[in-house]
Amino acid sequence: MTRPPFAPPTAAEIEAVSRQLGRPARGVLGIAARCVCGAPTVVATRPRLDDGTPFPTLYYLTHPAATAALSTLEAEGHMPQLAALLEGDVADAYARAHQAYLDDRESINHVPEIAGISAGGMPGRVKCLHALAAHSLAAGPGLNPIGDLALERADWSPEICECLEPFPAGTGAEEPA
Repeated sequence: MTRPPFAPPTAAEIEAVSRQLGRPARGVLGIAARCVCGAPTVVATRPRLDDGTPFPTLYYLTHPAATAALSTLEAEGHMPQLAALLEGDVADAYARAHQAYLDDRESINHVPEIAGISAGGMPGRVKCLHALAAHSLAAGPGLNPIGDLALERADWSPEICECLEPFPAGTGAEEPA
């Protein structure tokens, strides 16, 4: 499965992501997943930022409520529980998710410094639930088993808007990411 290319982000999308992050958004290629209201939830980020820095995290979680929910899971100790599942079929699926992530990023740009590095600890460990959930949200359910489980455990859903401000209509939010 190859996800890119992404539609270029609109000015309203970049502004919304910057507000979500509390800093200027960097290297945004497009919106990879959205809240039910249309607000950005996951951005696709260039593998090399404008200043030349290699950036391995293609799918970056930006939605504040989602970020908070995944931070809570990490604080509650879910990462070791999920890492303990990395055997047999789950490990095989996680390795496929890792390769799909690499393929998606490689289809955008080859950056030698990050070759073979995906995100979230894939393929052999669980390091960042934010990155794994972002991958699941961008790719859809069924590709990243650990990202999917993290989203199932989270007290947040992209199907229930928890945005502080709804995304403005007529800004491209109606289009699928």
